[in-house]
Amino acid sequence: MNRQMCSSNGPSPDSCGPLTDYYIPDYILKPDSEKRVVDHPPSCPVVVFINSRSGGQLGSSLIKTYRELLNEAQVFDLSEEGPDKVLHRIYCNFEKLKSNGDTLAFEIQKSLRLIVAGGDGTASWLLGVVSDLKLSQPPPIATVPLGTGNNLPFSFGWGKKNPATDQVAVKSFLGQVKRAREMNIDSWHIIMRMRIPQEGPCDPIAPLDLPHSLHAFHRVSDTDSLNMEGYHTFRGGFWNYFSMGMDAQVSYEFHSERKRNPEKFKNQLTNQGTYAKLGLKQGWFAASLTHPSSRNIAQLATLKIMKRPGGKWEELKIPRSIRSIVCLNLPSFSGGFNPWGTPGTRKVQDRDLTPPYVDDGLIEVVGFRDAWHGLVLLAPNGHGTRLAQAHRLRFEFHKGAAEHTFMRIDGEPWKQPLPKEDDTVVVEISHLRQVAMLATDPCKSKSINDPSSPCHPHDDDDTNSLEDEDEWENGRKKFGAAATFKLPDDVDIAHLS
Repeated sequence: MNRQMCSSNGPSPDSCGPLTDYYIPDYILKPDSEKRVVDHPPSCPVVVFINSRSGGQLGSSLIKTYRELLNEAQVFDLSEEGPDKVLHRIYCNFEKLKSNGDTLAFEIQKSLRLIVAGGDGTASWLLGVVSDLKLSQPPPIATVPLGTGNNLPFSFGWGKKNPATDQVAVKSFLGQVKRAREMNIDSWHIIMRMRIPQEGPCDPIAPLDLPHSLHAFHRVSDTDSLNMEGYHTFRGGFWNYFSMGMDAQVSYEFHSERKRNPEKFKNQLTNQGTYAKLGLKQGWFAASLTHPSSRNIAQLATLKIMKRPGGKWEELKIPRSIRSIVCLNLPSFSGGFNPWGTPGTRKVQDRDLTPPYVDDGLIEVVGFRDAWHGLVLLAPNGHGTRLAQAHRLRFEFHKGAAEHTFMRIDGEPWKQPLPKEDDTVVVEISHLRQVAMLATDPCKSKSINDPSSPCHPHDDDDTNSLEDEDEWENGRKKFGAAATFKLPDDVDIAHLS
């Protein structure tokens, strides 16, 4: 097969240029391979991670196409090997080769870009691994939408529909990756602590049994600095959102159903239809009748916020009708909706709200009453109930308020048991650091440092505001959580930083 050119008809907007621009030789990827001489370093070397279980059969098809176009050794199936092991091996080899004066290794490491194809949970898995490596030059990441919601790809211009998998489509995507710009986004650390219960376990109950299931949230080890005697401590991180309540419950049921009947989940459209049916079945459209008020957020927990670094904790009033709360970092939720929107002039002046930037160290907190409330996102300027923007958040659960609740991080839901006789259950979210993404047009995410980002509020947002909830009342710092994130104890990669 000719690996030299993507297109023989000259340059075009979709042309990716020579395939050698992306090609990485074996000896860079495999420590024991024989070194070969390369005339010119690739201008856009890529390492590709694909979840073969995502997108029905699309994941497997995409692996086949990428391996036909590139070196098979630079395309990895995440169902066979995790990104932590792959990147650890590659970056340790980079250091070994550079110490021997290999200039190609230096050039490839400097310009390396990562591609991840899968759902939001898969993309977050790779983001967590890159964050944990703490590299001096972390590679930026492009995301291929192979999931159901695809909020991460959509936020950075990569679309939300599952892609074609033929060579023409893959070549076009490679060209976009080469031309894409880097954009830093905030990452967020989450910790939950509770007393060890006298009866029953309180570990998260996952609906999936995948290699990366609940990678973003896991109990810390006894030797971890966050561990406290007599307590269970869980921690993790996210880039897109943390949510709690009915939306997470519907997501949990969706993933559980997919585990029970995988043959019914073969394409994105079918998955979205099933998701909507489960929302109806769970009573999300008639929550006031089917959802116990004791599970509403205000009855379940008290929320405290710290608006700016070093500020004071303030208790945030949550309307009693709110059944789902979303802590949002990116402008995409539930398949592309922006629950925060752009606050109008009055909101900015009265409540000190700003447009949702992805790198401002603030997270947007939005509430929803039910699915009908969520449908306002379909309208121009539609948004959920804007509760706050904060640098840190703290949920303090009320004693005996519920036996369990449902939580979700970047597309991964779980059922969280709560101790019955414990008034110390706390979930705290805080800003951690930033990671580099690759963005292409049309990019929904906005940087606070980008002159083209909206710095002035809209004036037409307040007329249809749903912020006044009274009228509806009656109607720190290790990011990785699981063992898959951690490098072997006998390996010292401090020099990588």
